[in-house]
Amino acid sequence: MNDLEFIEGYLSRYKKSLFETDVSHELIKMKEILLKIKENGKKVIIAGNGGSAAMASHVAVDFTKQGGIRTVNFNEADLITCFANDYGYENWVAKAIEFYGDKGDLVILISSSGSSKNMINTAKIAKTRGLTVVTFTGFHPNNSLKQEGVLNFWVDSKAYNIVENTHQIWLLLICDLIIGEAEYSA
Repeated sequence: MNDLEFIEGYLSRYKKSLFETDVSHELIKMKEILLKIKENGKKVIIAGNGGSAAMASHVAVDFTKQGGIRTVNFNEADLITCFANDYGYENWVAKAIEFYGDKGDLVILISSSGSSKNMINTAKIAKTRGLTVVTFTGFHPNNSLKQEGVLNFWVDSKAYNIVENTHQIWLLLICDLIIGEAEYSA
């Protein structure tokens, strides 16, 4: 395979994830959930690992600044290392939810594989504490994390970059839905 064939195939996988998977109704439902969170004076907590953690930081800022929805993430090195050391890596985010989550908050969990133990444990704890869970996953359609959310966004791909970038587009699209099309009609 030459470079041009690789690029063509790569971009066709993005086309599949973005245009052959209709998540329009889910995106609108997510917008409604977020607006309800804002209306009720609650917050959004968003978390992921690796690239998904970086995405969580980006989305938290955009939801807060542009969408007016108070959104936090747990990407402070001291929090991560302290909680991972004291409670185990598979429990550190769940413990952060116990300390920072309030009943009625929304938790958005991002895991490309949907099998990250720390995300699955977080979803379970969040639900028992009265927080709503929304998931963004990929890889296998019946992954463990996807089973935990009230709303689940799934990318039909096993390639990390395809899954992560599709999640990013969907999350920022939701933010732009909240802002409204007036911002983008110019």
